[in-house]
Amino acid sequence: MDINSQTLQSAYIGFNASFQRGLTEATSMYGSVATTVTSTTRENEYGWLGKFPRFREWVGDRVIASLQKHGYSIRNKSYENTIEVDRDDFDDDNLGIYAPVFTQLGMSATTFPDELVWPMLPAGFSTPCYDGQYYFDTDHPVLDANGDVTSVANTDGGSGTPWYLIDASQALKPIIYQERKAFGNLVRKDREDDDNVFMKKQFLYGLDGRANVGYGFWQMAWGSKQTLDAAHYEAARVALHSLKGDYGKPLNIKPRLLIVPPSLEGTARKLVGNQLTTGGETNQWYGTADVMVVPWLA
Repeated sequence: MDINSQTLQSAYIGFNASFQRGLTEATSMYGSVATTVTSTTRENEYGWLGKFPRFREWVGDRVIASLQKHGYSIRNKSYENTIEVDRDDFDDDNLGIYAPVFTQLGMSATTFPDELVWPMLPAGFSTPCYDGQYYFDTDHPVLDANGDVTSVANTDGGSGTPWYLIDASQALKPIIYQERKAFGNLVRKDREDDDNVFMKKQFLYGLDGRANVGYGFWQMAWGSKQTLDAAHYEAARVALHSLKGDYGKPLNIKPRLLIVPPSLEGTARKLVGNQLTTGGETNQWYGTADVMVVPWLA
């Protein structure tokens, strides 16, 4: 193959077509637990996370719900992925072997947010959220009906394999995926006078983006390292359904998503997917949650 601007452009069109195909063919899972927030700066602050807006009877003047400042912020990070095409493969007209590579690059771009989002769940047992407590903790501070600080839990501890019960129906999900620059533009360095081509006979194609993750409302999730059984599942549901915001306002949490690693799939499906228990009795937890098996939690 003669290497000139026309053949290089033709190669790029083919590589980009494979890349775009991968973008659309891949399926991500992170949207089930993460709200995507578009970022327009280096760092975004989420001081407003301390407030659940609730209505009150209008008596007298309006009561302004001042947003408590928690100083919780998420700073964007930069990520890249680059593919090298050897000049010899251009010379030998052997570019077809790269089509699957660029398709996989597109698929990786689509699922990359999963790599950031899902590890946030197990990390939640030891990582603080906006109120300074671990995301999964036993003493989140909340104001009771009298305005006094009380402690509220969204975990029951344990030492086994973690599982999670989630309300994914709210406007802000348990995790925040903050996107500054999407991973959708394939850039090339393939000019004959580019250093990588001249010095190393490497034609480079890559993409980059900026993003990061953080925690949303801890009230949306229950994390447990206890045995996944009917008793602990019931405890999680009761706790989430009973959660109240400041001044005793019910939050109407709907725990409808049971998230497990592959090792707990069978247990989870038996717990909420079977109409009858092992003893033949009616399973009261049948259909109370959808099971999501997440490979990134393995």
